[in-house]
Amino acid sequence: MPYTIKLEEFSPTLREFASYKSAIQNCSQKTVSEYMTDLRTFFRYIIAKREDIPLDTEKFTKIDLSVVDIEFLRSINTMEIYEFLKYTGDERGNNAAAKSRKLSAIKALYKYFVNRRHAFSENPTIDIETPKKKKSLPKVLSLDDSLKLLEAVKEDELSKNRTRDYCIITLFLNCGMRLSELAGIKLPDIDSDLQSLRVTGKGSKERIIYLNSACRMALGDYMTERLDEKYATCGSNALFLSGRGRNNAISVKTIQWMVGKYLEAAGLENRGYSVHKLRHTAATLMYQSGNVDVRTLKDILGHEQLNTTQIYTHVSNKNMEDAMAQNPLASIKPPEIHNLKKIESEEE
Repeated sequence: MPYTIKLEEFSPTLREFASYKSAIQNCSQKTVSEYMTDLRTFFRYIIAKREDIPLDTEKFTKIDLSVVDIEFLRSINTMEIYEFLKYTGDERGNNAAAKSRKLSAIKALYKYFVNRRHAFSENPTIDIETPKKKKSLPKVLSLDDSLKLLEAVKEDELSKNRTRDYCIITLFLNCGMRLSELAGIKLPDIDSDLQSLRVTGKGSKERIIYLNSACRMALGDYMTERLDEKYATCGSNALFLSGRGRNNAISVKTIQWMVGKYLEAAGLENRGYSVHKLRHTAATLMYQSGNVDVRTLKDILGHEQLNTTQIYTHVSNKNMEDAMAQNPLASIKPPEIHNLKKIESEEE
């Protein structure tokens, strides 16, 4: 995956940080690009404020970052970082999550130059707290909606990629893997007995995902097509191919489009569902209906921290309904309507 930004527009100091994230910390190019995009906005803001450049003009987007060297980093103080975060919220409409990501990039930069490179000693980010994020429950498909989605793929008999697409959605709904993880699966990653497969998650960390019966059947059907001799010379060992006459690995955009198409076919459009919501769905179904231990779920999903997984331990709607029904006042009936009307007429 190519960088989504041009590293040439950054100073040697900032390119050094990008190289560290990529080569030493083994971050993906997507992650590095996100870090550098946020840092570009930050340093443009600092330079603009110091040189009295309007923040809402084209001139802001063309600010030269070549001046950002070690001395420039050393000159930035904590108050300037606070002011930048306020600017991103007030003027750019960033929510707490977006501001947290920007602050994370700034903190990572200073941690590298202070703690790793020892280029200077004062870290202006050290006491800045991460913006408090709004805690919200993950949006998930119900079991019935999940079945509707799978049925929509089954009914698409005109699609040349129906077997592939059914396999992809089955893996999403059963395994809870990330979009990038699924798109990156190679043929050698699959167990010969289709009992498990290996995925590469965030930070290039590999983990084994064990396949249930539904996954094995869907994958077995697709493998019959994938291993057909017509693909023998395609030059790609990707599990999922793009189709449309091009035998290269399927792209994440194609997967997103395909899932969106079948969500619409199942009548589930305009509900905020997406590929990532299928991951949430798998996790929620495993925890609530499959009684999977939260620590096991953490390993299945490839989470670093247990508190990331604990969002799926929210009480299910069915459990809340049952709890409400247990209230000893639940069976008390209201007064009859005709009696109320009689009282009202007498009062008049």
